Amino acid sequence: MNIRELAELAGVSASTVSKIMNNKDSSISPSTRERVLQIAKEYNYQSYSSLLDKGTTTLTLGVIFRSAATVNMTLNGILKAAQDAGYTVMLRESDEDPEKEARNISVLCSHHVDGIIWEFADRSSAEQRQVLARYEIPAVIFHSDYEDAVNIDYEELGYNATQTLIDAGHTGIACINTQGAGMETFVEGYRQCLFQNHIPLEEELVYGQINSVLTHKISSHAISGIVSAGYTAAANLFDTVRKLHYEIPYDISLVSLRDDLWEKDVLRPISTFTIPHYEFGEYLCNRLIGEIERGETAFPAFCKSVLLDNEDSVGIPYNNHSKKITAIGSINIDNYLKMNVLPRTGKTVNSSLSASYVGGKAINEAVGAARLGQRVSVIGRVGNDVDSDRVFQELNAHGIEAIGVKRCAGYRTGQAYIFVQNDGDSMISIMSGANEALTSQDIQESERIFENTAFCLVQTEIPMETVMEACRIAQKYGARTILKPVACGVLPEQLLKNVDIIVPNAEEINAICPFEVDMDKQAQYLLEQGIDTVIVTLGADGCFVKTRKEAQYFPAVPFDVIDASGAADAFISALATYLLNGYELYEAVRIASYAAGFSISRQGVAPSLIDKNSLEAYIMQREPRILQTTK
Repeated sequence: MNIRELAELAGVSASTVSKIMNNKDSSISPSTRERVLQIAKEYNYQSYSSLLDKGTTTLTLGVIFRSAATVNMTLNGILKAAQDAGYTVMLRESDEDPEKEARNISVLCSHHVDGIIWEFADRSSAEQRQVLARYEIPAVIFHSDYEDAVNIDYEELGYNATQTLIDAGHTGIACINTQGAGMETFVEGYRQCLFQNHIPLEEELVYGQINSVLTHKISSHAISGIVSAGYTAAANLFDTVRKLHYEIPYDISLVSLRDDLWEKDVLRPISTFTIPHYEFGEYLCNRLIGEIERGETAFPAFCKSVLLDNEDSVGIPYNNHSKKITAIGSINIDNYLKMNVLPRTGKTVNSSLSASYVGGKAINEAVGAARLGQRVSVIGRVGNDVDSDRVFQELNAHGIEAIGVKRCAGYRTGQAYIFVQNDGDSMISIMSGANEALTSQDIQESERIFENTAFCLVQTEIPMETVMEACRIAQKYGARTILKPVACGVLPEQLLKNVDIIVPNAEEINAICPFEVDMDKQAQYLLEQGIDTVIVTLGADGCFVKTRKEAQYFPAVPFDVIDASGAADAFISALATYLLNGYELYEAVRIASYAAGFSISRQGVAPSLIDKNSLEAYIMQREPRILQTTK
């Protein structure tokens, strides 16, 4: 477009347009000036004289930044605001080189830009402002500690990140401070937040990078939360914590800043405050245009409320976790076949129903305890197959901590083949699969899971050396062990010394103590080996309980029998739950009998495990005194 075409569109003379574009329009009305400039913006008009004379309007802005990595979405915001206002943008990069920056200033001045948005290369950059003054070019400085520079308030972000952890109950909070524009004030916000919340500041908790000192404080639980000024450092920390076999946010909570350029990190669920670079870029551009077009010198400070994006990596402090139950043992896929009579040699039977569930005693006991309101961890092994996905989905669905469950290459997830007769009797065949791969070394590497464990539920469908190591470490951490012996013979004396409660059925106690034929004497033998309590489950006949002080039979709770294969798992998970809740042994046994009764009245094991509200509501109707006798 030439000057005559612009004049025709505006309904003025070419000389009027010339005066306005060359800032010699004192005799022209403001409305005419505004109309001409608006049309010039729409058509990106630039007069020939503007390329030669200073003080002319070119509708062009210059942007100088240190490097493309530092501006992120800020540049996008600048470009959007400039386009909306009818301006063209010239971009120059200084690469943090003052000489290159000086050349960029010269280039932009020679093009008579109307203003410059400028990220200083270093502290000497301020000397170049006199060049702009000669050309009467206004500038907005950003990402600098220069006195009139405009910056994102990283101090407020540091304060808010720290306050997020304090609100969750944390007092031992470290800070990772990465180098970058404005990041030095992030630490000031961290310090200010601690001070205002009366939390002593320890300067050694401010780290410039992830190092062995920081990881030691994490592993020793000397700190419970970390704020990070940079997302890359937070992501590296997240990976480091996982490699150490710790878990976020269970062992350590983490809050980080995050650039708005990045998409959500699906592999690392980190709680973040998104830095508002885009809105900041819009603000910078609009502020400069306000000064260019309206002579504005007083401009509202940049203010953008930033909220926490998610709470995925924020939890309560590690030491505030309630006592939990840890289940160690077999993880299987339970494959059910229901029939009129169980198969036997030489006889083929038809099945009336088939089903498949995630199971195995470790899973069943964990799910049972979780449904009764307990916090639960599991240690076990699965294959590197599709069935392993089902296992993790089941654990996640019940909120069970699965950090101790690992996939094993070359193994198939364990399989249980369960044949159920119409009267509830069953027979089970196990294909151990990955359960055989759970070693004593694996237990040692998962030792931190035993911390804060009140009851450790172990059974013998895994290697005996692994069972022994699990019970030993459980005792080391003060957890009471409940052992379910399955498909085993005489148990090692060293194992029995580390078992508090053993729960065999009649056949299993006969296998464990074949040298005794009387159940009372068998139980007495086990007590003499160091066990505190022996509970022999007897199906429809209830259970026999023997301690060092007394022995007693408990009748079964009458329920219609559909599938009895999960009764022991339901019994043990309820027993551990109510002992943990403070009930005396005999009350806990009685409550566990109700849980077992519910399980046999339904098909499958995990699907038949009852929840806390249903169990207690049923008991309150029949034996309310049981629930009223806690310590």
